[in-house]
Amino acid sequence: MAEKKDPIRSLIENGRRNGKLTNTEIGDAMEESGHVLDVEQMEKLYEELESNGIEVVDDDASDVADAAALTEDNVDDFEESLNTDGITIDDPVKVYLKEIGRVPLLTPEEEIDLALKIQAGGPDGEKAKQRLSEANLRLVVSIAKRYVGRGMQFLDLIQEGNLGLIKAVEKFDHTKGFKFSTYATWWIRQAITRAIADQARTIRIPVHMVETINKVKKVSSQLLHEYGHDPSAEEIAE
Repeated sequence: MAEKKDPIRSLIENGRRNGKLTNTEIGDAMEESGHVLDVEQMEKLYEELESNGIEVVDDDASDVADAAALTEDNVDDFEESLNTDGITIDDPVKVYLKEIGRVPLLTPEEEIDLALKIQAGGPDGEKAKQRLSEANLRLVVSIAKRYVGRGMQFLDLIQEGNLGLIKAVEKFDHTKGFKFSTYATWWIRQAITRAIADQARTIRIPVHMVETINKVKKVSSQLLHEYGHDPSAEEIAE
């Protein structure tokens, strides 16, 4: 049987042939690879795209449009659109959506200005990080809603996506030619995908079983002290 080609490697080859890749193609390849890329691997992919002259085509228009549509005044409309997608939100989420809906979005010029301040560091750099993060919290929500139904609550998905957004803010380099929303989308998707994968690997033990396990551990410890050796299953059962 022929060995299955690594989706990331196939992605690079496809980009070389066509001279470009879409945002979605990159994100899908990351998920299909079967393992979530860490920071170092993400940076390596980022650099490889640049070194091969592969243009990244921004096709995240629907996510950006959703983000722009989420304002303080139309949270109810946004909630209705979520309900259409089978997503229900409770009051804490609604309050959060209203809060982030108050933050104005950035122009491309403002993004570059903030990126320069972040690069320069200092107090102004920290303020710029916060401003760039807050202005893109809506983007996280629009991406997170795609992953509902995979074992995590909507608010948890948003929180994980926010961690990815923070990474994107720290790593963003405007000189590479990518829009921030393009770059941030990669990190947000990766953070959410990693969280879902970790959740899937976690075996949730019922409370009554936890109590039983603790009792077994206690008895096992007592018998070890009494017998001087690890007790057998039969000895513990007695």
